[in-house]
Amino acid sequence: MSTRKQLRALVEARTGLLVPGAFNALSAKVIADLGFQAIYVTGAGVTNMWFGMPDQGFMGLHEIAEHTARIRDAVDVPLLVDADTGFGNALNVRHTVRVLERAGADCIQLEDQVAPKRCGHFSGKEVISTEEAVGKIQAAVDARHDPDLLVMARTDAAATHGFEAAIERAQRFAEAGADILFVEAVTKPEEVRALPRRLAKPQLMNMVIGGRTPIFDADQLGALGYGIVLYANAALQGAVAGMQNALTVLRDEKQVREDSGLVTPFAERQRLVGKPEWDALEKRYV
Repeated sequence: MSTRKQLRALVEARTGLLVPGAFNALSAKVIADLGFQAIYVTGAGVTNMWFGMPDQGFMGLHEIAEHTARIRDAVDVPLLVDADTGFGNALNVRHTVRVLERAGADCIQLEDQVAPKRCGHFSGKEVISTEEAVGKIQAAVDARHDPDLLVMARTDAAATHGFEAAIERAQRFAEAGADILFVEAVTKPEEVRALPRRLAKPQLMNMVIGGRTPIFDADQLGALGYGIVLYANAALQGAVAGMQNALTVLRDEKQVREDSGLVTPFAERQRLVGKPEWDALEKRYV
């Protein structure tokens, strides 16, 4: 079964598929190595880790496509790819879908913010008209070569127009052909509980650590009927905390020992990047 068919089956089961975000190939390998069944290629994570900048529309199609291709080479689990606003109008969306499909995406997420977009849990968001957003989703659906490629439609309208308006938009996106719906940054537990009852398509719920949406565990969200539970930047936040802890010890104590518990052992690092497999190939070819 292709990774796209795998992902479709996992999402349509609506049992709260837990999906962490990856910001580069090594983070993706860690996620897959731990047994997660799918990976989200996070735009915020790429922007933070690649540029050292906030998630405010600085990432372009080239950056997310390059990261998608590198991650696709590194792991064999389904990839959900954050394409922000599609990097322009409906014609740009069409091009974006073609590029990311070639790069190895199994699902492409598009949102309805005004460009330049910003993190869904930041203040100051604005959204485009419903009609323009629907046209962009239609363009994405029409652009895919493989009908198993999934299109995920995100709306940020809850913050600007209210919860009911966000539901109305999501329903329009479903009618335009979106396979998965994503109502971002709802702020009340009752809204989290209501979405699977109000919208027929499979949905993603975004659990942002420190964000505006109340945290539910994946089992709770699966019981409510969510297809995907996203932790887009848990790996990033954990990596930053780990770097800060290890480097603080290095600064203060002038050394970091392998048995300190602060760093991954040398041998484990080599295992994760496939050093034994590369050694075997070298012996085969040389």
